[in-house]
Amino acid sequence: MAEDLELGFGETASVERLHQDGGGRPKARRDSTRCALTCCLLSVPILAGLAAYLLVGQLRTQGEDCTQVPIQKEQESGPSHQPFYAPLRADREKPRAHLTVVKQTSSSHPKNQFPALHWEHELGLAFTKNRMKYTNKFLVIPESGDYFVYSQITFRGTTSECGSTHQGRQQKKPDSIIVVITKVTDSYPEPSQLLTGTKSVCEISSNWFQPLYLGAMFSLQEGDKLMVNVSDISLVDYTKEDKTFFGAFLL
Repeated sequence: MAEDLELGFGETASVERLHQDGGGRPKARRDSTRCALTCCLLSVPILAGLAAYLLVGQLRTQGEDCTQVPIQKEQESGPSHQPFYAPLRADREKPRAHLTVVKQTSSSHPKNQFPALHWEHELGLAFTKNRMKYTNKFLVIPESGDYFVYSQITFRGTTSECGSTHQGRQQKKPDSIIVVITKVTDSYPEPSQLLTGTKSVCEISSNWFQPLYLGAMFSLQEGDKLMVNVSDISLVDYTKEDKTFFGAFLL
């Protein structure tokens, strides 16, 4: 009888332990699963914020690369070279000039050259900026580079034929009008012609006017001097500054 009781008691204790073990393990698993799920949910916004931050930083870097030019700069502290970025040069800082016409006066000129025009460089529409200078009929280039050089000369006359008679004497009208943009370089003895334009005026009626425009890009050196020569300085129209002008600017 005592042994049966002991056996029953032992079996009862074992069953209770089994129930305790069996009920505790699933609960522990549920707690660990719930904790892992919570951690995952909390990490999602953190990862999303980190990804957005990296994306914005990459876009900002690409934008800066589009507007900046890398320039190598030697570091004094060591032999390695690290690039730094400088902004592109603004157009408003580049040399440029626009000259307008003034009343011309006859002056001596070399026999192998047409007379050169002189210009207004300060008043009205005229200007010289960023070290570009005008002196003694010359536009002086301050910096080597590629320049766009242009000029428009408007001519006007009163005769209707090339061989018309005026006040009892023969007055010959020019067969053509010629404009030349000339470059003078100190290192080269002879002036060089950059642009030339010609128009016939023989068949134009009386009280005629003719604009002649020239413009092109040239590689110029510091100190080069530009001037405008015309075949007949007395025919140049100086009545308005938008009719006759001359200029250049660094590209």
